[in-house]
Amino acid sequence: MSNIYDVAIIGAGPAGLSAALYAGRSRLSTLLIEKEMDGGQIVVTHEIENYPGSLEKETGPSLIERMVKQAERFGAQRAYDIITDVNLEGGVKVLTGLKAEYQARCVIVATGAQPRPMGCPGEKEFIGKGVSYCATCDANFFEDFEVFVVGGGDAAVEEALYLTGFARKVTIIHRRDELRAAKSIQEKAFANPKIEFMWNSVVTELRGDGILSSMVVEDTKTGELRVIEADDEDGMFGLFVFIGFDPHSELFIDKLDMDGPYLVTDENMHTNVPGVFAAGDVRAKALRQVVTAAADGAIAATQAEHYLSRTAH
Repeated sequence: MSNIYDVAIIGAGPAGLSAALYAGRSRLSTLLIEKEMDGGQIVVTHEIENYPGSLEKETGPSLIERMVKQAERFGAQRAYDIITDVNLEGGVKVLTGLKAEYQARCVIVATGAQPRPMGCPGEKEFIGKGVSYCATCDANFFEDFEVFVVGGGDAAVEEALYLTGFARKVTIIHRRDELRAAKSIQEKAFANPKIEFMWNSVVTELRGDGILSSMVVEDTKTGELRVIEADDEDGMFGLFVFIGFDPHSELFIDKLDMDGPYLVTDENMHTNVPGVFAAGDVRAKALRQVVTAAADGAIAATQAEHYLSRTAH
């Protein structure tokens, strides 16, 4: 592909779509590249209540559909391809895909991240039907229900504390006999009367008829299995998994500065390479939500416009 775009955006989740909208409105020639399905993680979200201005009974797919149309209305061109290599040096960046090669003066990396799954039978089937990877997204749906949190790090314990504002009981399931979270966070959890602990335990199977209603837990020391059933009156319980995130950043190893698996940016989404920006869940940040991803994309596109105006010949 010989056309050189002003901006190429990798990833069509909320960050990439927001970047495409802002870049298009700035009259920049914009290419939005997505490997499979628009929307990223949010397309598996059955109800969205915490995105400003979202409709009543908003779903992930409905919100993304409107975002896609808005980006395209402002001229963003589309390519569905898997990027396999990138050359980010120089004034024109080259993105190599399975279908074509793409060139752009600026690149916005919005490849996202996905929560690390437990990998047990039944997990995929109950996503959005009892299984969640985001307490701030889904806690409201478990008002006065019993919920379980898998994990023992900072995120797991902090999310468990957050869930106590909604659930009647929160049980932290951890594969070891002590938490990995910071001591200050642990102290809050131990002091909270709503939180209980299931030590030396891993979830090995999830079950239910359409919704999550039981699970099998294995004792990591004895190998003993036990089945945990939902309260008869509830008919279901919530299972929140917080065992880490896997950002889609493999392409950029040794090409961009990273903090572990995450891309490092400043507050204006600049990476260490001029003309290359990162937005959304792929970058190191404190809060991974649709609203923060959209904000990142807007900032990245605006900064790309500034970069292009400074480097124009």
